[in-house]
Amino acid sequence: MLYSVPPGSAETALQFHSFDAIYVGNLCAGDRQTEEHFVRYFSELLQMKLRSKLQAPHAIDDVRQETFARVFKTLRRDGGLRQPECLGAFVNTVCNNVLLEQYRGASRVESLDEEGRPEPWAKGADALDLVAGKQIKAKVREILLDLPVRDRGLLKAVFLDERDRDEVCTEFGVDREYLRVLLHRAKQEFKAEFVKRMGPQMPWSINPAGA
Repeated sequence: MLYSVPPGSAETALQFHSFDAIYVGNLCAGDRQTEEHFVRYFSELLQMKLRSKLQAPHAIDDVRQETFARVFKTLRRDGGLRQPECLGAFVNTVCNNVLLEQYRGASRVESLDEEGRPEPWAKGADALDLVAGKQIKAKVREILLDLPVRDRGLLKAVFLDERDRDEVCTEFGVDREYLRVLLHRAKQEFKAEFVKRMGPQMPWSINPAGA
């Protein structure tokens, strides 16, 4: 199935959209208006993302089409997306995977033509990365607020505020060795909660400093 951008969707000043269970539910149910909004919105974000990484228009469209196909397949199977509000982050993850596969495939094609060589990935955040980052940071802050007071305080002091460890030890009445134990436990608690809420499609390798 080809996912074409609905008429009248020329790029304008893009407004970031937030998602919820109702939106994702309508998407899974095949609601035409929701599907059109999804394709229009993410086509603009994907175009901005992929232009910095791929030169050929057909390659950009191939990645966009494959990204949409995989996203819809995941959404419409049992289990779907655990966190509807993280739809943007999920689309970004799928796009990155498709792009990596495309790049690896191109890398295996040997060519003496300079123009035929795979292009290196552009560095720096793009629009879709920013959307995903905002959603993940919001979830990190939410998880921190639900942690026990001591765990939250330790993670905030060490990773967010980057305070001196000796100062933190004095405040919490522990020595450096026990502080290390407490931090390990707090990070494990955070990791378990993050994985439970975000699902296997999201990387857990985000420490509380990302909040």
